[in-house]
Amino acid sequence: MENTTREEQAVEYKRKCNCAQAVLLAFAPELGKSKEELMAVSSGFGSGMGGMEGTCGAFVGAVMALGMLNKSDKPSKMIAKDMMQEFKEMSGATICGDLKGIKTGKMLCSCDDCVRHGVEVLEKRLAEL
Repeated sequence: MENTTREEQAVEYKRKCNCAQAVLLAFAPELGKSKEELMAVSSGFGSGMGGMEGTCGAFVGAVMALGMLNKSDKPSKMIAKDMMQEFKEMSGATICGDLKGIKTGKMLCSCDDCVRHGVEVLEKRLAEL
């Protein structure tokens, strides 16, 4: 995976774990935690908290990583607010069930693309810090 983008690394991780875990694992070198720790801390956030009724796991993973990587004076919750708006614009929603079209039958964004978007919005904010 060393010649692929971080977005594609995260998609590869997604093949073996949930969306939150995939995004966190893509940032493992910077986070300074073992893969086992990252897998454990994010294990409950896949499939949208609450069984597709909650926030997209890929976005949750991005915000978790932000919290660990933000060394700036700007509070992570303010950065996450900006990230959430951009993620919503890219993906069509932030709630897993809406993204998957559970009630409408129309998928707005695949899990792979949500993972890509989570990585992308986080990378953009980290570059600005």
